Amino acid sequence: MAPFKTAKFKIEGGKPLDGEVCISGAKNAALPILLATILTKDEIVLHNVPDLADVKTSFELLKQLGKQCSYDKNLGTAVISGCVTSKVASYELVKTMRASIMALGPLTAFLGEAAVSLPGGCAIGARPVDLHIKGMKELGADIILDDGYIKAVAPGSERLKGGHINMDKVSVTGTENLMMAATLADGETIIENAALEPEIVDLAKCLRAMGAKIKGDGTSRICIEGVKELHGCEHTVVADRIEAGTYLIAGIATHGIVRCVNTLPSTLDVLLQKLKQANAIIEVDGTTITADMRNRRILPVDIVTAPHPGFPTDMQAQFTVLNSLADGVSSVTETIFENRFMHIAELNRMGAHLEIRGNVVICSGVKMLKGAQVMSSDLRASASLVIAGLAAEGTSIVDRIYHMDRGYEHIEAKIRNLGGTIERIY
Repeated sequence: MAPFKTAKFKIEGGKPLDGEVCISGAKNAALPILLATILTKDEIVLHNVPDLADVKTSFELLKQLGKQCSYDKNLGTAVISGCVTSKVASYELVKTMRASIMALGPLTAFLGEAAVSLPGGCAIGARPVDLHIKGMKELGADIILDDGYIKAVAPGSERLKGGHINMDKVSVTGTENLMMAATLADGETIIENAALEPEIVDLAKCLRAMGAKIKGDGTSRICIEGVKELHGCEHTVVADRIEAGTYLIAGIATHGIVRCVNTLPSTLDVLLQKLKQANAIIEVDGTTITADMRNRRILPVDIVTAPHPGFPTDMQAQFTVLNSLADGVSSVTETIFENRFMHIAELNRMGAHLEIRGNVVICSGVKMLKGAQVMSSDLRASASLVIAGLAAEGTSIVDRIYHMDRGYEHIEAKIRNLGGTIERIY
């Protein structure tokens, strides 16, 4: 049998990116919203759904649970209908997408019981499910861990009960899972220390369109009054702030000018401030953000990741590339995940001067990166290596780009449209 060959990107760097790129719907909003369709038997029509590997996995999971799914990737429109008939989210699907854990809440709320496989390991560190389990128990679910599955049963195998949940740690997926579960619970649920991310606000917006009674999304205290049933709706997924940030940084790192259209600039406030500190000219006009770095030197910027509205951990790797090319020394501090520096060694292979000290990277800027063969370890690390390849002198080969396909829609076409040279090879 011939060995399995994974795809790679071959990038010819050293050219400024210049032009306009249309930002897709947010992966981190689309996934929980797709799983929220479990909560009704009615038809849900979703627009701006990105064509990504994780989205396709979500469709497979929904089909496995008994739903009918259709998707027009050219329009970005998904139609989900039918009633879930299975309570089991199998290991085969959950292992490929950790977000599948968010099926636990809606399945238990709708069917009265659920069996969701425990997720596997993750390259960027531990993402414990104990917050999900503790919250479900606060809603009255009996939970056991058996044969690698989280098995949840609502009281009397019927409805969950409203509860007062105090999250021990801010968790985006934990907040989303419990929000969905609480929509059909009997009585009021209050989630304290809830995550504030724009993707949570977008999920709440969709759930309200389905008939849920939710207040406080976007704050640390979310209140949900349970209803007997939810109905169909039509919803447009919010723009992907991380994709927008990635292309803005790619434009700045290559000393070009990039316009991101179809964005929601208010979700990028902290990043845009940091890009201005890096000496980029940033202009916001409605839903368009322009970054202009022509004939300008990159200045070093210290960043510290934090839950929203702080600097997003999902932009840390990309900004590290910018600091590696800056005129001076800066620091990048990671406070969210304990193992999110696996791209550092790869960037150093390209000539960067980056030193890891605990959860801090000291960046001593260099004038030019050099093309090299490098390997991706996770989704955002992949993005950082592609940016580095575009900014570097010579040819770069980025291996294991299947990570990239999980979170960046049609990336080769978008980069080529900006004048970058990139191709997929095997």
